[in-house]
Amino acid sequence: MDAEFFVLLAFLVFVGILIYFGVHRTVLKALDARGEAIQVELDQAAKLRAEATALLASFERKSAKAEANAAAIVAEARAQAEQLAKEAGERMNELIARRTRQAEAKIALAEAQAAADVRAAAADRAVKAAEIVLRDQTQGAPGEDLVSREIAGLGSRLN
Repeated sequence: MDAEFFVLLAFLVFVGILIYFGVHRTVLKALDARGEAIQVELDQAAKLRAEATALLASFERKSAKAEANAAAIVAEARAQAEQLAKEAGERMNELIARRTRQAEAKIALAEAQAAADVRAAAADRAVKAAEIVLRDQTQGAPGEDLVSREIAGLGSRLN
């Protein structure tokens, strides 16, 4: 009998003792428990990954929505700015037209006043010239004759 035979025999006795005491069941239970723990961790990791993916998608949707809102706000602000600029231009044009009309009215009034002043000055000069001429003509006998004739005609003119 050689040594290899005794090693084989010792090994088989050892394995038999392990089987008799149910060590293989304990090892299998430990391996099953470890496998289940690993499976639970894998399931939990998959669940966390799904939650993270859903959260990422939610943030991406919110980001896209925020960008769309920002673009809409910018577009609305531009439209309002253009409308305000257009209204300001219209108001400016109306103001210029109103001021032009006022200036034209003032010019027309000044022209009418100047024409009236010229007429009044011309009338004053004509009255003074007529007074000088009449004074010269009404001196002496022809003047007395003219005054008496006009006084007599005055009664017929008043009635």
